[in-house]
Amino acid sequence: MPKLGDVVEDVRWRSFVGRAAEVTRFDDALAGRTSRRVLFVHGPGGIGKTTLLLHLRSRARRAGRRVVYVDGQELRPTAEDFVGAVGGTEPQVLLVDGYEGLGALDGWLRRDLVPALPAEAVVVLAGRDPPAAAWRCDPGWRAVVGVHLLSALDDRASDALLDRAGVAEPQRADVVRLARGHPLALSLLADVVTAGGDVPRSLAEAPDLISALTASVVRDAPSEAHLLGLATCAKAQVTTEDLLRLTVGEADAPRVWQWLRDRPFVSARPQGLMPHDLTREVLDAEFERRSPERYRGLHRVIHDHVVTGLRAATGMRRQSLAQQLAYLHRHGPFSDQFRTVRAHGAIAVVPARPERLPAVAERIGKQIGPRSAAIAREWFAARPEGASEVAGGRGFAYHALCPTGTDQERDDPVVREILGHVARTAPLRPGEQVDIARFLMGEDGSQTDRVAVFAGSVSSLAAWCGRPLAWAFIVTVAPSFWGPFFDYLGFREVLSVTCDERRHVVYGNDWRRFPLEAWLDLMNEREQYGGSGPPPPEMTRPAPLRREDFAAAVRSALQHPGGDALVGTALGDDPQAVRAALERAVDALADKPRGDRLRAVLRRTYVKPAATQEAAAEALGLPFSTYRRHLAKAVDELTAGLWAAETGQRSGSVRPGE
Repeated sequence: MPKLGDVVEDVRWRSFVGRAAEVTRFDDALAGRTSRRVLFVHGPGGIGKTTLLLHLRSRARRAGRRVVYVDGQELRPTAEDFVGAVGGTEPQVLLVDGYEGLGALDGWLRRDLVPALPAEAVVVLAGRDPPAAAWRCDPGWRAVVGVHLLSALDDRASDALLDRAGVAEPQRADVVRLARGHPLALSLLADVVTAGGDVPRSLAEAPDLISALTASVVRDAPSEAHLLGLATCAKAQVTTEDLLRLTVGEADAPRVWQWLRDRPFVSARPQGLMPHDLTREVLDAEFERRSPERYRGLHRVIHDHVVTGLRAATGMRRQSLAQQLAYLHRHGPFSDQFRTVRAHGAIAVVPARPERLPAVAERIGKQIGPRSAAIAREWFAARPEGASEVAGGRGFAYHALCPTGTDQERDDPVVREILGHVARTAPLRPGEQVDIARFLMGEDGSQTDRVAVFAGSVSSLAAWCGRPLAWAFIVTVAPSFWGPFFDYLGFREVLSVTCDERRHVVYGNDWRRFPLEAWLDLMNEREQYGGSGPPPPEMTRPAPLRREDFAAAVRSALQHPGGDALVGTALGDDPQAVRAALERAVDALADKPRGDRLRAVLRRTYVKPAATQEAAAEALGLPFSTYRRHLAKAVDELTAGLWAAETGQRSGSVRPGE
């Protein structure tokens, strides 16, 4: 009895058009008429790679071959996951879609898996990127590999696609002209026309064409909740049901999720839902025009959702959320670079593989100089966990967490000068740390290509949001390129250091003066409205206090509740907030061993004070000398807890906002 899948495959077979050259090359490989048995198919998103692979699968099955189809977007880029997806049988035809997401496996596939297949096997690897040079430079592979760049369909194939989709002949010519051979645009327009819609009369450029189409799609949304779900999907890099609960509500989230998942322009990935890039851009513009203030409110919800997850995440989850936060800045100074990176498929920042680090140091030496290469090798050996790479080794970033008290801090002239600047201007307090983005490298080895922008942005967000920090610094040898970006971030140039006869410019921010939460608020504004330059003065705090000055300020604030001794610290930005935080901290002393007595002494002396200390001692039933001893201990305990919170030490601390 035929299965539903057979019906689906038969419809696909009859609907397939174009790609004659690619199909012929595949048939030749299948029949053994050519030595080119490994075929690369690449092109931008929506150009028809998946459609072609599904057609090739049908051809191979009809030829009686054992076929395995692997979707790289559904796998982690590990050999174990790939072998599990292939299964226990040895394929005669191996088709891999979404190959851009498996860059980390490219060498393994080339060295181990593909050579082990039978000589008559055929392999098709489809992704957004062309094959790595190793496939084409090696003499052996060069004779076996065929490379096919998928381009737009010609008018004849476009007309045939529309015919098979049920578009009437009088309308097809206009659709072909408007879609310009882009398979996704053709399919979406066909949906509109066959549902009874009109072909747009004339559009000056492609984005307007897709805008008219998407407006029709939006009109099909069953409810306002579904419209808001579409807007969420356009704004967020990845849409999950958890996110939809925040934007459309608990009750509507499941059905909106299912509806979105069924849209022809939305892909379901392991991380969540992602619309096609072209559709995303159009939806984004459509909803912003329709209700700008509401859309900005939606942006804030998504921003806060990502930030909340990022602050609590660890490992690869943190890197993923940092990427999602960076994505919200897609209209910032480096929007072109982010757009180009996205157009080339799935990309991720992951912990660098230790065996890659020597080669990275060598490339740093070629780009900057031998001294920098030696410094990099020392840092990599001492603290390899600071190294991140774009999956597949296409880009690199290294963050040094200081102080470490190691030789590297003294031997590295850039780090030495940075720590000297901190000591001179705003010394670190116990437990405080500095993050220094010390090395950055892109796909071409420089600090200015698209992958360098991606690696630097994602790794920095993960570092800054992942732990309490006193300072963040970024080092670059390309300040004219990166300067506008740091200006957008509100970071300032703090110093420059010459190393390898190259000027290393250092940008930084003191988180104690401009805290992370305030910076994230500023970034949320700039994501939507633009802007650059230092943070507004009202968002910054006074210079951080030393331990002894902080203790004096605590005593002053207890004795003079309306004063401003602690205003601008972690306790608050106005006297009322400071007072409330102090009272919470006093009450929290009761959680300590024998803390009830300390809390009672402080409350009777400062929170609801007696007329004199003698009266307070009498009210507490304590001899005055004992009262004075308890009061001194209580102030010391309170100060220690507040200082721990002020300097970001979590263990045993009382955080003022809690």
